[in-house]
Amino acid sequence: MRLFQVDAFADRAFEGNPAAVCPLEAWLDNDLLQAIAEENNLSETAFFVPSADVFELRWFTPVEEVDLCGHATLASAHVLFSHLDYDQAAVHFDTRSGRLTVSREGAGLIMDFPAAMPEPVEPPPLLGEALGRPPLAVLAASDYVAVYRSEEDIRALTPDFARLATLDRRGVIATAPGREVDFVSRCFFPSLRINEDPVTGSAHCELAPYWARELGRNRLQARQLSRRGGRIGCEVQGERVYLSGRAADYMVGEIAISRTPHKVK
Repeated sequence: MRLFQVDAFADRAFEGNPAAVCPLEAWLDNDLLQAIAEENNLSETAFFVPSADVFELRWFTPVEEVDLCGHATLASAHVLFSHLDYDQAAVHFDTRSGRLTVSREGAGLIMDFPAAMPEPVEPPPLLGEALGRPPLAVLAASDYVAVYRSEEDIRALTPDFARLATLDRRGVIATAPGREVDFVSRCFFPSLRINEDPVTGSAHCELAPYWARELGRNRLQARQLSRRGGRIGCEVQGERVYLSGRAADYMVGEIAISRTPHKVK
């Protein structure tokens, strides 16, 4: 099997969020797909197969399949456009989250994703303590969204990942207005064995609608403040969010495995 490792939301290697991408001719056993993702030990491994004029796309963390992943979708489109001679202006993926489209945009790519407006909730009692300081407000969609006053607050967070892993949402997104961009964030998913994700496209399906409402404009620039860092362009249009970024190649290789089903122990 061919394997591509791509740094998504990055201008060059060693930035953004690394994703593994494995093109397939047909679906393999689910246990084998999960074993490959665990072996890769990246936040996401993406698999896709051709189906008529679209591609079926799935994403796996080291521990489970997930419903939506932005950076691995960007990486998958990059592989199709840059390595597999896909010559259309846009590629369509059928996923657990419906039809997703990725289009060429100059030197980058733009993804058409579903918006998910987070709504105010009563925060879990341990949330502020587990993040290292209390937020101004807490909202929730797929994740808890903890809103802070400043970029400095986000940089200063010292999460207790073991405690965050006990929460009843996928993860926790901490966000605040940015100094040089419209908003910044950090994203924590310890229950998925991803303590801090470098750059999280799916989180911006929640963040972009929130900040568009707060700032009164639909086009926004965002930066995720992980150690690697990454920049995401956001545009909110009704129930859709358009996320733009670039991708950089890190590795092209082959996976040597048996095609017999493999049961993860």
